[in-house]
Amino acid sequence: MRDTIKYSEEELVGLLVQKDQQAFSYLYDNYAGALNAVILKMVEHNELAEDILQESFVKIWNNFENYDKTKGRLFTWMLNITRNLTIDTLRSKSFKKQQKISGDENSVSSLEDAKGGLDKFDAMGLRKQVGNLKEDQRSIINLAYFVGYTQDEISKQLGIPLGTVKTRMRTAILELRKKIQYT
Repeated sequence: MRDTIKYSEEELVGLLVQKDQQAFSYLYDNYAGALNAVILKMVEHNELAEDILQESFVKIWNNFENYDKTKGRLFTWMLNITRNLTIDTLRSKSFKKQQKISGDENSVSSLEDAKGGLDKFDAMGLRKQVGNLKEDQRSIINLAYFVGYTQDEISKQLGIPLGTVKTRMRTAILELRKKIQYT
């Protein structure tokens, strides 16, 4: 039976600064699951999530000297790297192009899925109801709930004030509540 090594965060950071392979394996074994779950909430594609996770750990390894423990915990730093890579991937032209291509390819399979079981949003008809919102509200809801942007990121993405984003989001949510209650 193999002894399992446990590191305190301080020990782990010290070893990672020295580029210790065993410490990096420990880091991966203990944090990959949590980071992958965050990625999957944003992309919902296992293969893409695995690619982003791998890229995240490569970036963590290559940039570990940039970690500053005075600015936050190790996991928070790793989470920010992973989240930013995920957002960069979702914003990339190649991802958007691939989504258009796979959207056309999957149109037949989505009809088959509708027979067997509905996805978690369509179970209540949420996607359809979001489609019925005004364009300005729909774009904010899509960015927030289906892409994973924060209100601040939406504000920057759309070039509108943060207060406007908050108001439109609240109005859209209230409108969705009304529509869902009456369906």
